[in-house]
Amino acid sequence: MRKQKRRSKSSYSQYSSPNESLNVGDHYQPLSRRTIKPRESKVDLPQFFGKDDVEAYLDWEMKVEKLFAFHKVSEERKVSLATLSFQGHGMYWWTSLEKKRRLHNDPSIQYWNDLRSALRRRHIPSYYGRELMNKLQRLQQKDMTIEQYRQQMELYMMRACIREKEATTVARFLSGLNLEIRDQVELLPYKDLNDLVQLCVRVEQQILRKSSSKRESSHSRSLKKDYMEEEKSFEKKIISEPSKELAKNKDKNKDKDIITPLSSTKTTDIKCFKCLGRGHVASQCPTKKVVILRGHDTYSSQEETTTTYSSERELLMLRRILHNQPSGTLSQRENIFHTRCNVLNNVCSLIVDSGSWCNCCSTRLVNKLSLITMSHPQPYHLQWLNKDGDIVINQVKVNFSIGKYEDQALCDIVPMEACHILLGRPWQFKKKTIHNGFTNEITFTRKEKKFVIYPLSPQQVVED
Repeated sequence: MRKQKRRSKSSYSQYSSPNESLNVGDHYQPLSRRTIKPRESKVDLPQFFGKDDVEAYLDWEMKVEKLFAFHKVSEERKVSLATLSFQGHGMYWWTSLEKKRRLHNDPSIQYWNDLRSALRRRHIPSYYGRELMNKLQRLQQKDMTIEQYRQQMELYMMRACIREKEATTVARFLSGLNLEIRDQVELLPYKDLNDLVQLCVRVEQQILRKSSSKRESSHSRSLKKDYMEEEKSFEKKIISEPSKELAKNKDKNKDKDIITPLSSTKTTDIKCFKCLGRGHVASQCPTKKVVILRGHDTYSSQEETTTTYSSERELLMLRRILHNQPSGTLSQRENIFHTRCNVLNNVCSLIVDSGSWCNCCSTRLVNKLSLITMSHPQPYHLQWLNKDGDIVINQVKVNFSIGKYEDQALCDIVPMEACHILLGRPWQFKKKTIHNGFTNEITFTRKEKKFVIYPLSPQQVVED
């Protein structure tokens, strides 16, 4: 018992005063600590396919260097990480480069600067710097915005490694601006390039607002004009319909009044004020049907009014002679070949006449459809029924179709009113046409296909 107590006291004395044992320091040994190395972060580099695109390579190189700087990648790892991102042709190029260096007993590439110089020799041509300088000197804003223009200029300067004073850069930026922006910005104060760019953006926005307001105003004016024209045309229709009926009734009454007192006189004394003939009045004139042109390429046959025409309208007289057909007959005996064709989705009248030595197209059709004309190689003088004539100086190529038949004809531009297109001997000679004098049909072959074109009836011709 005594021994145990002594031991306990001694043990208590040992552990009760730890400071004494530490002060002595004979039996104290510090604990050994493990040295933990910092873990290297995972770096995901963009893939490089080795295409012959200078801009794509320079963008890849810039991104890789930024990632190396951000992750603090050591020089020993840069080459291995960069080569792991090679794909496709880039990977093939890298493997072939390593084999060549081994064959020539050259040391392997271990540093990023050496790999970058090899890549630049492979993907950047020797003339790239001169080409960048030429692009920078010729850079103009044109259709680009101010922000796009500035970014393009800064990209060229960065690629060409140009370091210049800010005043030189400001002058370069001003010289490429559009005139309407440059003239306003030069009068405003600015400190540096950033102030100049902000002023240019404000001026650009102001110009865009003005142009948009002008467009809106012009569009609203055009809508108002269209609306007013529609209203006027509608009012004219409403007014003209009853006035026409009244005028017809008055003409009938006048004709009755005129005929009754003259019934006792001789018929040779009666004179027509339309055709200046004798033996009938204006309401009984046999040449009372005439083709009158209306808008939108539509034609109609109406009774001619009592108004007289001036001497300048010789074409209307020609049109009467060509279109004056006996009514109520289906025979083609006195009918030249008339038909209808399509020109740019517009229905037009067409005549085939072997008596014409050239193909003709009316000036009305050319102006209406805005066809492209060309100068005539041999201008000539055209004589009509009157003494005056016209000089034909222009030609036009007209694409027309008759049903499934499509063709193109070179026509002289002539001020005629009988039809829109007149096909003469050149077209008949080229197509080797056969004309049936009884049925008035035209037959020819084209691309081993037989085409038969039927004429319009005399009634249809008068209606046109």
